[in-house]
Amino acid sequence: MQQFFLNAHNIVRWVALILGILVTVRAFLGWFGKKDWSNQDRKLGVYYTSAMDGQLLLGLLLYFIFSPLTRLAFQDFATAMSNSGLRFFVIEHSLVMLLAVVFAHLGSALSKKAPDSSGKFKRAAIWYTLSVLLLIAGMPWFRPLFPGF
Repeated sequence: MQQFFLNAHNIVRWVALILGILVTVRAFLGWFGKKDWSNQDRKLGVYYTSAMDGQLLLGLLLYFIFSPLTRLAFQDFATAMSNSGLRFFVIEHSLVMLLAVVFAHLGSALSKKAPDSSGKFKRAAIWYTLSVLLLIAGMPWFRPLFPGF
């Protein structure tokens, strides 16, 4: 069961990253191109935040239920913090990704509240950029797409 959730979490990270890059580029193009905010812009933001929410849910399941790494880390937290691999997943990855999810939601929510298209694109561009940068920074790049292959 753990491997299923780990593989799902691993695959959905690429979906989230691609959607994040797409909404960010689209936000900048709309902002600097002085385009009108469309329903498609809103929907892409919803897809991105949904992918991030899915990642968060899968990550929480792994963190609290299925991961032997977190069980091991919580048995001796001081020793786990001295191990860079354990520390990455137990603290760094978790915190950075949680912030990435929060920033994605801020991009979606704050862009809705802007009075005009330029403001919507500007807010989306700023918050989605922060979210994607955190997503890139917190990703375990050493993990292959399909670890079994």
